[in-house]
Amino acid sequence: MTEFLISPDPADPRLTRAVTGIDQTGASAELRVIEERALTIFLNSQEIVTAMTIGDYPDYLAVGYLLNQGMLQPDDTITAIDYDEELEVVVVRTERRTDYEEKMKKKTRTSGCAVGTVFGDVMEQLEGVKLPEAELRTSWLYTLARKINTRPSLYLAAGAIHGTVLCRRDVPLVFMEDVGRHNAVDKIAGWMFREGVEGADKILYTTGRLTSEMVIKTALMGIPVLASRSGFTAWGVELAEQVGLTLIGRMRGQRFHCLSGAERMVFDADPGAVGEEDRKHQRKGAGDG
Repeated sequence: MTEFLISPDPADPRLTRAVTGIDQTGASAELRVIEERALTIFLNSQEIVTAMTIGDYPDYLAVGYLLNQGMLQPDDTITAIDYDEELEVVVVRTERRTDYEEKMKKKTRTSGCAVGTVFGDVMEQLEGVKLPEAELRTSWLYTLARKINTRPSLYLAAGAIHGTVLCRRDVPLVFMEDVGRHNAVDKIAGWMFREGVEGADKILYTTGRLTSEMVIKTALMGIPVLASRSGFTAWGVELAEQVGLTLIGRMRGQRFHCLSGAERMVFDADPGAVGEEDRKHQRKGAGDG
């Protein structure tokens, strides 16, 4: 499969802005900083949520968000997606009539940055979910980390952003970035739905914490492996064990930890042969937000 079917464009002038300030010596300094925009998502005639996002791929973000909240069903037919950049609104239209008035009342705040939300009955979607027992080779993890961390990105250009990558074996396919890790995941979910791509043979790589929300989204996407540069939460690990998700965290350079699904791992690479990361590619801070 072709590598990086989609990847960030650090040169896109809509996504960053030059800001002038001073450095630690008092000298003038100019930095590129990430833009944030509000995006209001509608499902048919109902307003669902307003999310803070960088503004790229609003169609994928809207579809993925609605899927991961259980408001779009896998067999739904999308008839249109209307995006108004000036109004900062995206409307997803379906053949099926929808009404989520009651579900909206159950909305709760989650640990995600950029105002992540999850609805009260989303846990019900995990009932009966059992992910395929997919093999994971350590050589794939090391190769993916090298390819992803050295790829031109908004993080390397401006920092303060999360990345999520859909992969197959050691091939990165779709690379999304956003101010919230959940937004980046939702964009990938939306791409998979619109392109008819299944998750059973995929790996999801993220820079964010392995929280319950991240595990739930990955499981609902049908992806059996979730890997991160960052750490774990106890509930995230518990849910991963429940659905059969292989969970890899603190993946930096030669090192990583697996807290769920270790029996599916094939250790076919010598960690000693893996070099340490170049400091300029280390995502400090952003991966833990």
